[in-house]
Amino acid sequence: MKPASPAGEPPEDRAQQHVGAATIAPRAPVAIDGSPETASERLGGTRLDPDPALVGRLSAICDELTTSPAELAEAGRDWWPISIGWALGGQVPARAAALARPGSTDQVSGVLAACNDAGVPITPLAGRSGVCGGSVPVFGGVALDTTAMSGVIDLDHDSLVARVAAGTFGPDLEAALRAEGLTLGHWPQSMDLSTLGGWIACRGAGQYSTRYGKIEDMVLGLEVVLADGRVVHTGTASPRAAMGPDLTQVFVGSEGTFGVVTSAWLRLHPLPPAETRRAYGFGSFADGLDACRRILRAGSTPAVLRLYDPAESERNFGVTGTSLLLVLDEAEPAILEATDAIVDRECIGGGASRLDDSLVARWLAHRNDVSALAPLYQSGVVVDTIEVAGRWSSLSSLYESCVGALGELEGTLVASAHQSHSYLDGACIYFTFAGRSPDGSFSWKDASWEESYYNAAWRAVMEVVTDYGAAISHHHGIGLNRSRFLEPAIGESFGVLSSIKRALDPKGIMNPGKLGLPCDFGEVAWP
Repeated sequence: MKPASPAGEPPEDRAQQHVGAATIAPRAPVAIDGSPETASERLGGTRLDPDPALVGRLSAICDELTTSPAELAEAGRDWWPISIGWALGGQVPARAAALARPGSTDQVSGVLAACNDAGVPITPLAGRSGVCGGSVPVFGGVALDTTAMSGVIDLDHDSLVARVAAGTFGPDLEAALRAEGLTLGHWPQSMDLSTLGGWIACRGAGQYSTRYGKIEDMVLGLEVVLADGRVVHTGTASPRAAMGPDLTQVFVGSEGTFGVVTSAWLRLHPLPPAETRRAYGFGSFADGLDACRRILRAGSTPAVLRLYDPAESERNFGVTGTSLLLVLDEAEPAILEATDAIVDRECIGGGASRLDDSLVARWLAHRNDVSALAPLYQSGVVVDTIEVAGRWSSLSSLYESCVGALGELEGTLVASAHQSHSYLDGACIYFTFAGRSPDGSFSWKDASWEESYYNAAWRAVMEVVTDYGAAISHHHGIGLNRSRFLEPAIGESFGVLSSIKRALDPKGIMNPGKLGLPCDFGEVAWP
């Protein structure tokens, strides 16, 4: 492959830059009850759908354009857990009027320019693995599927830099890199379902983030198509450039509201030659958190530091009366030896007992398994996870407060947590809640109790997290579900975010209704 060109230099022919459609296709968590063609919509507001003239223009621009009701129903949902219940009741969150599958950046540019001229909303989507409703086309319009733009475009092996098309699914990307003796080091739970563009859109994190960082640490530059069809390139292929503000990070985490990412320059790593695994049991979740803090403070960055509270330790691993810490690292043997020595010192010195290292293998075997989610909803149990991030100084109190707030809600069956990503200043905590109507009855065709409980659980945790000054999301993003909580969480900065949106997308066509941003098309019927 040829060397990667600087992000500031567009290729001579953008139409030829992508290598083909993904080998993996999006898949939904559960089938829609009844006929997808006739499924009703749970969300949405004013619909601004393309007229026949615009549909004809888009068909001439794009490799593929469909108005099939069944395909539009499937493209109108993601893995947002509450929408599993809606699907069981014969509903989808919302439908676009057309689904475009462009095969190049030039085609994306043409589709956006045409929709911008007509004032028709565009909702970018790909693997649809998001869990916050971020790719739901709540105002109709056009859904734009980027999965036909897939593959490694350029690879600079010496510099450990690759340029990758945004529609590339995780397994395809990692397989291509491993064939070259390289890795991105990004292993989200949604690996089999998600794409590079989705990771960038919501500032995703992989399970090995303590060693490799989150996706924003891996992205060196972007190719982005703006609402009016202009193509811009951010960042640089040169390291640590001082060339004004980092515009790349303006688009990372913007969830398709500022533009459509079509490719990215990524920082790679050689495949690690060795791996070690350890497991420990702590007397309390707080003790385990403090050990993780000390490990990072000592300069050790094992790829995985996963700490489960007693409830999750027992439920997931059959370990009772303890908080289980799983540790995995991969690197050069000399680095591993030093890392393991620090981990042992801080864990055993913190009162932990060494447990069977095979517990790590057990986690690895099931870490991406989400098969239990749909059956729970089918039985009337409302379940979700809420990941947040906070500083070490307040993390233990934050945990206690959030679990307590969830436990106080009528109908709660489960309120538990684990710590999944650790950094020098703090960590991410995943809260799990599950609830069922106290009388045991449920109907997903009339899910008033279920929706009320779901909203109450989210509100309880978000209010606590905001009071603590912690982050309301670590890597799942905002989408629709968290949109009502973003402005209180970031305060006056929300006005700056809104101004950037207005400057880049004056007509407001890009993924409207998301991030809680002002929307010219009306209100979203949620919650």
